[in-house]
Amino acid sequence: MVDIRLGGEADVAAIASFNKAMAWETEKRELPDQLITAGVRGLLARPDQGFYLIAYADGQPAGCLMITYEWSDWRNKVFWWVQSVYVMPDFRGKGLYKALYAEVKRLAIERGGVCGFRLYVEKENSRAQKIYEHLGMTEAHYLMYEQPLE
Repeated sequence: MVDIRLGGEADVAAIASFNKAMAWETEKRELPDQLITAGVRGLLARPDQGFYLIAYADGQPAGCLMITYEWSDWRNKVFWWVQSVYVMPDFRGKGLYKALYAEVKRLAIERGGVCGFRLYVEKENSRAQKIYEHLGMTEAHYLMYEQPLE
């Protein structure tokens, strides 16, 4: 049985460990414990910026995702960005992300003012792309650019 709930202080260690694992799997990047833990707590302290959903299977943390907000002046509503998606290897292919995404959609409808969902995915991660497409997402016509200030 899977239980999905909003992430809170009791989930910080699990969410931080998931983020560390995701950074290593996707970018071979090692995140310092202190930095990622502060980052997780930073979002929890700013609910106007977003929230975490965490999935528990048999009472153990099994996966999570983060939602952040982007105002769309074209729509006068908010896009929810799905970020920091991580599912423990033992739970992959078993519908855990599907359940998390269903909860995202349910919350968006319940809260209102949401015009859609966006996410970015590694170009090489075809498995995740197929899952997102299966759940109704389509590839956008935008490329993503960034310029870190660090």
